[in-house]
Amino acid sequence: VFNLKEAARTLNFLTEAGISDYAQMEQREAEVSARFQEISGKMKRLEGRMAEVADLKYHIIRYSKTRETYRKYRQAKDKAAFYLEHAEEIAQYEAAKKAFDAFPGEKLPTVSELQSEYRKLLNEKQGLGEEFAKLKKEMQNYRDAKKNVDQILQMGDGERREKEREHLR
Repeated sequence: VFNLKEAARTLNFLTEAGISDYAQMEQREAEVSARFQEISGKMKRLEGRMAEVADLKYHIIRYSKTRETYRKYRQAKDKAAFYLEHAEEIAQYEAAKKAFDAFPGEKLPTVSELQSEYRKLLNEKQGLGEEFAKLKKEMQNYRDAKKNVDQILQMGDGERREKEREHLR
Protein backbone atom coordinates (compact mmCIF):
# COMPACT_ATOMS: atom_id res chain seq x y z
CA VAL A 1 0.00 0.00 0.00
CA PHE A 2 2.84 2.38 0.87
CA ASN A 3 4.55 1.65 -2.47
CA LEU A 4 1.32 2.29 -4.34
CA LYS A 5 0.84 5.60 -2.55
CA GLU A 6 4.44 6.61 -3.36
CA ALA A 7 3.96 5.61 -6.99
CA ALA A 8 0.75 7.67 -7.18
CA ARG A 9 2.43 10.65 -5.52
CA THR A 10 5.33 10.38 -7.95
CA LEU A 11 2.99 10.14 -10.94
CA ASN A 12 1.07 13.21 -9.74
CA PHE A 13 4.30 15.18 -9.28
CA LEU A 14 5.61 14.23 -12.73
CA THR A 15 2.26 15.04 -14.36
CA GLU A 16 2.07 18.45 -12.66
CA ALA A 17 5.66 19.16 -13.73
CA GLY A 18 4.79 18.22 -17.32
CA ILE A 19 7.34 15.41 -17.44
CA SER A 20 6.55 12.54 -19.75
CA ASP A 21 9.81 10.59 -20.01
CA TYR A 22 12.79 9.57 -17.89
CA ALA A 23 15.37 11.68 -19.75
CA GLN A 24 13.26 14.78 -19.28
CA MET A 25 12.98 14.03 -15.56
CA GLU A 26 16.77 13.60 -15.26
CA GLN A 27 17.36 16.84 -17.17
CA ARG A 28 14.95 18.81 -15.00
CA GLU A 29 16.49 17.35 -11.83
CA ALA A 30 19.96 18.33 -13.05
CA GLU A 31 18.81 21.88 -13.87
CA VAL A 32 17.20 22.34 -10.45
CA SER A 33 20.26 20.88 -8.70
CA ALA A 34 22.59 23.20 -10.63
CA ARG A 35 20.49 26.25 -9.75
CA PHE A 36 20.36 25.11 -6.12
CA GLN A 37 24.17 24.82 -6.03
CA GLU A 38 24.49 28.28 -7.61
CA ILE A 39 22.18 29.88 -5.02
CA SER A 40 23.91 27.97 -2.22
CA GLY A 41 27.30 29.30 -3.37
CA LYS A 42 25.98 32.86 -3.52
CA MET A 43 24.59 32.55 -0.02
CA LYS A 44 27.91 31.26 1.31
CA ARG A 45 29.76 34.16 -0.32
CA LEU A 46 27.26 36.62 1.18
CA GLU A 47 27.65 35.04 4.61
CA GLY A 48 31.43 35.26 4.29
CA ARG A 49 31.29 38.93 3.39
CA MET A 50 28.81 39.58 6.20
CA ALA A 51 31.24 38.00 8.65
CA GLU A 52 34.07 40.20 7.31
CA VAL A 53 31.95 43.34 7.63
CA ALA A 54 30.85 42.43 11.17
CA ASP A 55 34.45 41.69 12.18
CA LEU A 56 35.75 44.96 10.75
CA LYS A 57 32.93 46.90 12.43
CA TYR A 58 33.76 45.20 15.75
CA HIS A 59 37.43 46.19 15.43
CA ILE A 60 36.63 49.79 14.50
CA ILE A 61 34.43 50.15 17.57
CA ARG A 62 36.99 48.44 19.82
CA TYR A 63 39.74 50.67 18.40
CA SER A 64 37.83 53.86 19.10
CA LYS A 65 37.00 52.74 22.65
CA THR A 66 40.55 51.68 23.52
CA ARG A 67 42.63 54.25 21.62
CA GLU A 68 42.90 56.63 24.57
CA THR A 69 43.93 53.83 26.97
CA TYR A 70 46.62 52.71 24.53
CA ARG A 71 47.88 56.28 24.15
CA LYS A 72 48.18 56.50 27.95
CA TYR A 73 49.96 53.13 27.99
CA ARG A 74 52.54 54.38 25.48
CA GLN A 75 53.17 57.48 27.65
CA ALA A 76 53.18 55.64 31.00
CA LYS A 77 56.41 55.61 32.96
CA ASP A 78 55.67 52.21 34.51
CA LYS A 79 54.41 50.33 31.44
CA ALA A 80 54.33 46.94 33.17
CA ALA A 81 52.02 48.13 35.95
CA PHE A 82 49.80 50.02 33.50
CA TYR A 83 49.65 46.95 31.24
CA LEU A 84 48.58 44.71 34.12
CA GLU A 85 45.79 47.10 34.97
CA HIS A 86 44.58 47.56 31.36
CA ALA A 87 45.67 44.33 29.64
CA GLU A 88 42.29 43.56 28.05
CA GLU A 89 41.87 47.01 26.54
CA ILE A 90 45.43 47.04 25.22
CA ALA A 91 44.95 43.60 23.68
CA GLN A 92 41.73 44.78 22.01
CA TYR A 93 43.50 47.84 20.61
CA GLU A 94 46.37 45.75 19.26
CA ALA A 95 43.96 43.22 17.69
CA ALA A 96 42.06 46.05 16.03
CA LYS A 97 45.28 47.61 14.76
CA LYS A 98 46.37 44.24 13.36
CA ALA A 99 42.99 43.86 11.57
CA PHE A 100 43.37 47.35 10.08
CA ASP A 101 46.84 46.53 8.82
CA ALA A 102 45.40 43.49 7.02
CA PHE A 103 42.61 45.57 5.47
CA PRO A 104 43.12 45.81 1.70
CA GLY A 105 42.60 49.48 1.16
CA GLU A 106 43.92 52.90 1.93
CA LYS A 107 40.98 54.17 3.93
CA LEU A 108 38.86 52.21 6.39
CA PRO A 109 35.10 52.47 5.95
CA THR A 110 33.04 54.11 8.66
CA VAL A 111 30.81 52.14 11.02
CA SER A 112 27.71 53.56 9.32
CA GLU A 113 29.02 52.47 5.89
CA LEU A 114 29.63 49.00 7.27
CA GLN A 115 26.16 48.88 8.82
CA SER A 116 24.64 49.92 5.52
CA GLU A 117 26.61 47.27 3.61
CA TYR A 118 25.66 44.62 6.17
CA ARG A 119 21.95 45.48 5.84
CA LYS A 120 22.23 45.30 2.06
CA LEU A 121 23.95 41.91 2.24
CA LEU A 122 21.39 40.63 4.73
CA ASN A 123 18.49 41.72 2.51
CA GLU A 124 20.09 40.03 -0.49
CA LYS A 125 20.65 36.85 1.53
CA GLN A 126 17.05 36.85 2.75
CA GLY A 127 15.83 37.27 -0.84
CA LEU A 128 17.93 34.31 -1.89
CA GLY A 129 16.73 32.34 1.12
CA GLU A 130 13.21 32.13 -0.26
CA GLU A 131 14.46 30.83 -3.61
CA PHE A 132 16.90 28.53 -1.81
CA ALA A 133 14.10 26.90 0.21
CA LYS A 134 11.90 26.54 -2.88
CA LEU A 135 14.73 24.98 -4.92
CA LYS A 136 15.70 22.66 -2.08
CA LYS A 137 12.16 21.32 -1.88
CA GLU A 138 11.88 21.02 -5.66
CA MET A 139 15.25 19.28 -5.89
CA GLN A 140 14.19 16.82 -3.19
CA ASN A 141 10.93 16.15 -5.02
CA TYR A 142 12.80 15.35 -8.24
CA ARG A 143 15.24 13.11 -6.41
CA ASP A 144 12.40 11.26 -4.68
CA ALA A 145 10.54 10.90 -7.97
CA LYS A 146 13.66 9.58 -9.70
CA LYS A 147 14.30 7.11 -6.89
CA ASN A 148 10.68 5.94 -7.00
CA VAL A 149 10.71 5.57 -10.79
CA ASP A 150 13.99 3.64 -10.57
CA GLN A 151 12.45 1.31 -8.00
CA ILE A 152 9.35 0.80 -10.11
CA LEU A 153 11.44 0.07 -13.20
CA GLN A 154 13.65 -2.37 -11.31
CA MET A 155 10.60 -4.17 -9.92
CA GLY A 156 9.20 -4.28 -13.43
CA ASP A 157 12.48 -5.73 -14.75
CA GLY A 158 12.56 -8.35 -12.00
CA GLU A 159 8.96 -9.42 -12.64
CA ARG A 160 9.60 -9.59 -16.39
CA ARG A 161 12.72 -11.71 -15.88
CA GLU A 162 10.81 -14.05 -13.59
CA LYS A 163 8.06 -14.48 -16.19
CA GLU A 164 10.69 -15.13 -18.87
CA ARG A 165 12.26 -17.81 -16.68
CA GLU A 166 8.89 -19.44 -16.10
CA HIS A 167 8.13 -19.29 -19.81
CA LEU A 168 11.43 -21.00 -20.69
CA ARG A 169 10.78 -23.91 -18.29
